[in-house]
Amino acid sequence: MPGERLTVRGTSEVGRFPGAAPPTRVELTIHKEGEKKQEEGGCRRWFRKMCPCCCKRQNSTSYDVTDKVEVIKPPAPEPVKPKPENGDAKEMELEDIKLSVRSVDLLSSKTGPNRKEHHTDLYHGDELIIRRGQTFQMELELNRPFNAATDKLHLDLKTGSLPMVSKGTHVIIPLVDHLEDERWEAKIVEETGNKIKLSVNSPASAVIGLYGLSVTTSSLKGQTSTTHNSDNNIAMLFNPWCEEDTVFLDDDEEREEYVLNDTGRIYYGTEKQIGARTWNFGQFHEGILEACLFILERSDMAPSGRWDPVNVVRVLSAMINAQDDSGVLVGNWSGKYADGVSPSAWSSSVEILRKYHTSNGKPVCYGQCWVFSGVTTTVLRCLGIPARSVTNFQSAHDTDVSLTTDVYLDEDMEPIDHLNSDSIWNFHVWNDCWMARPDLPPGYGGWQAVDSTPQETSQGTFRCGPASVNGIRSGQVYLKHDTPFVFAEVNSDKIYWQRNLDGTYSQVHVEKKAVGHCISTKAVGSDERADITHLYKHQEGSEEERIAVETASRYGSKPDVYSTAMAEDVGVEVKMEGEGPRMGTDAKLSIVVKNLSSHPRRTTLHSQVAVMYYTGVLRGTIKKEQIPVELLPNEEKTIDWVLPYQQYQNQLVDQAALMLTLSGRVSETQQVLANQTTFRLRTPDLTITPLGEAVVGKEMAAKIIFTNPMPRTLKDVMFRVEGLGLQKGHEVVVGDVGGHATVTLTEHFVPTQPGPRKLVASLDCKQLTQVHGVADIVVLEQ
Repeated sequence: MPGERLTVRGTSEVGRFPGAAPPTRVELTIHKEGEKKQEEGGCRRWFRKMCPCCCKRQNSTSYDVTDKVEVIKPPAPEPVKPKPENGDAKEMELEDIKLSVRSVDLLSSKTGPNRKEHHTDLYHGDELIIRRGQTFQMELELNRPFNAATDKLHLDLKTGSLPMVSKGTHVIIPLVDHLEDERWEAKIVEETGNKIKLSVNSPASAVIGLYGLSVTTSSLKGQTSTTHNSDNNIAMLFNPWCEEDTVFLDDDEEREEYVLNDTGRIYYGTEKQIGARTWNFGQFHEGILEACLFILERSDMAPSGRWDPVNVVRVLSAMINAQDDSGVLVGNWSGKYADGVSPSAWSSSVEILRKYHTSNGKPVCYGQCWVFSGVTTTVLRCLGIPARSVTNFQSAHDTDVSLTTDVYLDEDMEPIDHLNSDSIWNFHVWNDCWMARPDLPPGYGGWQAVDSTPQETSQGTFRCGPASVNGIRSGQVYLKHDTPFVFAEVNSDKIYWQRNLDGTYSQVHVEKKAVGHCISTKAVGSDERADITHLYKHQEGSEEERIAVETASRYGSKPDVYSTAMAEDVGVEVKMEGEGPRMGTDAKLSIVVKNLSSHPRRTTLHSQVAVMYYTGVLRGTIKKEQIPVELLPNEEKTIDWVLPYQQYQNQLVDQAALMLTLSGRVSETQQVLANQTTFRLRTPDLTITPLGEAVVGKEMAAKIIFTNPMPRTLKDVMFRVEGLGLQKGHEVVVGDVGGHATVTLTEHFVPTQPGPRKLVASLDCKQLTQVHGVADIVVLEQ
């Protein structure tokens, strides 16, 4: 009816929420278009209601029509959104709240599954340390529940100073429904309220190093994204447990030894007097991972190259020495160490690496080969590359790439010093590291030799390796990197050249077994010495070994050196009794001369003994003599040789090493006799005896005893004591120690870590080196 308002009762979308507008009111007006409104009488209205079929409104048609219907809705106020209480938005529509990340938990506790499963729970601290090619988990707290139908989320990992997606240093990790191997991906594995747990996968070729993490959220509707930067970084390491990683090592015991063992043994001395010292690698110690990553940052290596262990090892072999790039250690073979620490006084990599890091890259003084090797083992194991320290006795240093060790003599059989640049070190320590070599032909992966001691440059930098040990063994010296140099160290022949009257030189003698003896490393799972010479060379004198030598020589600077074969029927060698001469006593050796022919032979042996640095550099001759020898057919003679204590007591350097050189010519055949033997004067060990029960948090003690082996006073004696998990490294000044006097030192300390531990001590003294000791201590839980 005109003007009549009807109430329509029902529901609407808005009406579901409190505070909505009142029910919609509809005003219905019925009239004929163009016609004025007429009032109806009351009687007619009553009658039409009683009988509508009889009393119709008059129109041009026979029935009423609804000409116009207007539905008028009064304006409704905006719905009022409820305020969330205590962050609870359960009653609101998800799409009305922009998704954001409140916090990131990397689940990085040492005792948590991430660190346990990635074999990084031994590292100090509670940072997230993971290995590539393996999934890890993290938790995100959001401002509301995650809705997969409307929300988007991805992770960003960045490393290096200029992260780039194309270089692999900026990684965008998408959210997926199913994880696949060899990809950067993330999957939601658990949802609880506003929290989600992600499982994140990385490829086995990921760049190693320190990554910054951010999480970006947005809506499928295209809303502006929001980024949350995590306060904590992620350290990514190589993964010897992952088959797809090129450093994969398929042996649990070897992984335990070459990756997880933080102590080891380094060998020194001579082949007949092999000494061993305990070294604390300490790759899990506080600050060491940071120091190792700092070394990578200090190098000129682009972060994008850190995915390849070959590149990483090559760079580290340069960075461990300070020769040309302000690396970790300054090499010093002078015997003068007053402004630093004597190389023989170190027994741990920890202090060296921490000093380098905390000084912002100031090289540490001083190191020699075993120190360079010990630090290299630490850094490689810390970064996840299986590694070990290796000692080669009678180690050649080839300076002219001839792949031979050359000795030049004048017309009188005297050495020509200015030409004799090649040398043979009593021992030399380098490293083996384990990896596949996809850059080489098949069969040359496995152990690779790497040397951080600065000897010769490689591509303009003091570094060496990685060189395939299999390639070295077979003489394939054309394989990179620096295989010829390492081959010469372990398997070059020693060739004697005599100057002729016209100034030319003739090859007069070859020693085929002069170098590369007793190549040693610590055995897996024990402190015993393992001889690995067979890995580096075939058996001396075998057909395979000779083929390897001649194969290698063809790539050297003297390819025709083996064109002439020489007959020999007189031999000379030097022998020593037991473990050899001791410091403070006369040195006694035996010279054995054999006549293998059926005719008499005569010769005069020229004998001289010189003090030498362990690198093979001679300091000076301290005794010379001539020994006439007459041999009957098939006779063998033994000649006693003695060097009195008084002749060497003030002359020794470094390792108390000496070289005895014998040379001569057989009168009847003009055969040249030549022999060089190195030996050292053995020093005493420190005796370390634990006192009391070893329990975490409980004080105990250890007694250290040293006896001066010489009849002279030792000046400025100092002890260095350290034990990982027992006590921090420190120095104890002892002062002067009289001849044959005994020093007893008692150390008190409180163990901090349970399990088998080693207390290591060394003596630092100018007149006496390589004096050290170790005690095994099993620490119990409190």
